[in-house]
Amino acid sequence: MESWLKDIAESAGLLLEFVVVVVVLAGSVRALVELVAALARRSLDTPAARAIWVNFATSILLALEFALGADIIETAVAPTWNDIGQLASIAAIRTGLGFFLGRDVEVFGQSEAVKT
Repeated sequence: MESWLKDIAESAGLLLEFVVVVVVLAGSVRALVELVAALARRSLDTPAARAIWVNFATSILLALEFALGADIIETAVAPTWNDIGQLASIAAIRTGLGFFLGRDVEVFGQSEAVKT
């Protein structure tokens, strides 16, 4: 039973890691397209650059959440103390990154909404 559950957890974790790649890739492509369009219009001023950054940062935040979910699922079945320690370290780093990036997105996103 444990082997079966471990296989399901590994598959689910791999699927979530695939979602992470897709979300980051989609956010990167979107940011690149917006950047090239702004440069072509010669309108890459601070508000335009900030809007591109906010959209890209939002994609990264979403990817961090999926990545943390993948790590939790992969560690959920019969973890060793080493696995738990690694998960705690990864979770702390990703949560810290997510907190500060989310706070910046909220602040910059609200300031852009006020200007438009």
